[in-house]
Amino acid sequence: MSHQAVHEEILRGEGRRWALQALSDLGGLRAVRHPLGFVCLPLERDGGEGVCLHLWSKAFPHADATTSQIHCHSWDLVSHVLYGQVRNVHVVVEDAAADATHRVFEVVSDAGGDRIEPTRRTVRHRTGLEEVFGEGDTYTLPADRFHSSVVPEDGEAATIALGRGRPGSHDLSLGPLGTPAHHIIRERLDAAETARAARLIAEHLI
Repeated sequence: MSHQAVHEEILRGEGRRWALQALSDLGGLRAVRHPLGFVCLPLERDGGEGVCLHLWSKAFPHADATTSQIHCHSWDLVSHVLYGQVRNVHVVVEDAAADATHRVFEVVSDAGGDRIEPTRRTVRHRTGLEEVFGEGDTYTLPADRFHSSVVPEDGEAATIALGRGRPGSHDLSLGPLGTPAHHIIRERLDAAETARAARLIAEHLI
């Protein structure tokens, strides 16, 4: 189902029903352990648009992160919380030189994983607006806004995540100043783990 069609389902209050239907027939889909701390079920990719289910659960070990959880997308986000609590923490990033604490890294993703490229930009940052969303809430985040998505420690949460690419924008992350360019491979879950992730989400929705 397309980005637009799923968005319309959410606006009609049918997000849970749609998610349950999508989870009932995943075909050969394999979930991915995302470096931002969740399991991603990539349901649809069409050009610059995507539809995913994101799962935060202590039942699945986190992927190793080489930068930080503070990032910004090259795409506009619509996120619908199926269950649990998600905090969208906006981050104010300010260019800095001698007193910089972090470097900005560009994240270039393809089927093989993520290429993490250091840029010349060094920064300091501080926490801005903190938004808290619970079951049934929907929020949006434009491309190019630094933020982090946080769930309570040992919390369980799942969202429908819709993305629409914005030309000229880049996926960025903040990381330690001296981190060199490197490549990380996103771990794909096997069929049994993918089915377990889908079952866990479905059990919370029934």
